[in-house]
Amino acid sequence: MYNNDSVNGYDYLSADLERQVATATPHQLVLIMFNGLMDELVRAKSHITAKRYEQKATSINRCIDILNALSSALNMEQGGDLAVSLASLYDYAVRCLYEASHQLSVEKITEVERLLGEIEAGWREMAV
Repeated sequence: MYNNDSVNGYDYLSADLERQVATATPHQLVLIMFNGLMDELVRAKSHITAKRYEQKATSINRCIDILNALSSALNMEQGGDLAVSLASLYDYAVRCLYEASHQLSVEKITEVERLLGEIEAGWREMAV
């Protein structure tokens, strides 16, 4: 009847995420977005495998929204070549996700996970 995430209609996970976002530094916001992105990529693959195509579309769209947010947050003037390279990588990931959605390809999503996992690891190392 109740799960651990909500009580009387109050969603504690969403409230915690809202609190994290409200108090986060720009660097922490990027990590929060990457965390959500990587989780959603896993969900998209499971939806394809289970033939839950409507949920697959929702997950892919969420991933694309997060990638677009990451891309739009790049400062091309200050970031220089690195920002341009990241923008290109994010655009490539979006194209792969469109292909994965149309082809129902878990492999394409795995490719995106691998590429973005390396970028996420770099962001996490900068936090240390």
